[in-house]
Amino acid sequence: MTIDFTKSPDGLVPAIIQDNTTGKVLMLGYMNTEALEKTQKEGKVTFFSRSKKRLWTKGEESGNFLNVVSIASDCDNDTLLIKCNPVGPTCHTGADTCWSETNKSEDILFLKHLQDFIDKRKAEMPEGSYTTSLFTKGTRKITQKVGEEAVETIIGAMANDDENFLYEGADLLYHLIVLLSHKGYRIEDLANELKKRHK
Repeated sequence: MTIDFTKSPDGLVPAIIQDNTTGKVLMLGYMNTEALEKTQKEGKVTFFSRSKKRLWTKGEESGNFLNVVSIASDCDNDTLLIKCNPVGPTCHTGADTCWSETNKSEDILFLKHLQDFIDKRKAEMPEGSYTTSLFTKGTRKITQKVGEEAVETIIGAMANDDENFLYEGADLLYHLIVLLSHKGYRIEDLANELKKRHK
């Protein structure tokens, strides 16, 4: 990645900070070469403070660091997009973002996180993990569990037992994601299929 710091007379480029999970834009800061290098080396976002005239690591006083996930440049190589996992609120006012927006992940996004977790279990196969045991036993066992949980979800629905219906429905979804991972797919593949049908 090559950044053109020469377009600005002060050698600074804007850095857009985005939450890696929610996609919310958290703040805008400026970086010079040293700030970018420190950010890349330490994994915490460091800006060049135009008011303090020095490097400034976000969170150095508050503890609300911005832990770097990825750094990309735009098509002109003069603006940075930095995706982060924030620790606490980003704005100095105490707000989640510098635009006073609430930075909260939608519950539906947890399914992607769960898929990532299950895929990691498949790759690492740690001993003592229930998910590992499913992968070890293979397709027959996993599909059996999907079927069992589907039946239990139906029973909960037919009995008008909403608590049990939701509990068993969650079990069904979990085992379905395990099956998707086992077959080399993800929950997004089902979402894509539904999206195509919706058209």
